[in-house]
Amino acid sequence: MSVPLPRLTRPRGTPFQLRKIGHVALFVEDIARSLHFYVDILGFQISDLYQNDMMPGGAAFIRLNTDHHGIALFKATQDHQPGAGLHHMAFEVGSLDEVFRVRDHLKAHDVVVHFEGRRRAGVQIAVEFRDPDGHNLEIYWGIDQIGSDGVARPAEQWKGATSLEAALADPVIGQDVTLLNPALAGR
Repeated sequence: MSVPLPRLTRPRGTPFQLRKIGHVALFVEDIARSLHFYVDILGFQISDLYQNDMMPGGAAFIRLNTDHHGIALFKATQDHQPGAGLHHMAFEVGSLDEVFRVRDHLKAHDVVVHFEGRRRAGVQIAVEFRDPDGHNLEIYWGIDQIGSDGVARPAEQWKGATSLEAALADPVIGQDVTLLNPALAGR
């Protein structure tokens, strides 16, 4: 027996606009084998690799276009089996101001934000949270772009930040963190 779905209309009044599905991150059994598949068979390009010292089992960030990564591959664990789950899915917004508005909007709707700030590879500024079924979601702005030379930002220029305000206070080279509305950061 199927349950009828409610009629829904496009929401109005959200203080941000999701522009695209930016990237997905997958748990895989063997990162080297998955890299072979995605790079050699499907034609992705490698942007960055994490070795074991950066993350247990390592990780790979691969792309099809100029975004730093369209897929991230993470080593599967006992808790996260290969092929059985999504590490996370990310959505891009068009401005840094929108990331702040996303954070405020989520909190106003009692959605727990479990990360905000800047990660390393890709240096995007983001908020992360879970949907009602526990899927990890990210909304971000400012992911690095890879030029025709294929060269990604060197790892020594990555700067993690554990809040949006910290990301503003310590920007990475070339990332303009000027807010159109500084009041969003309490400035």
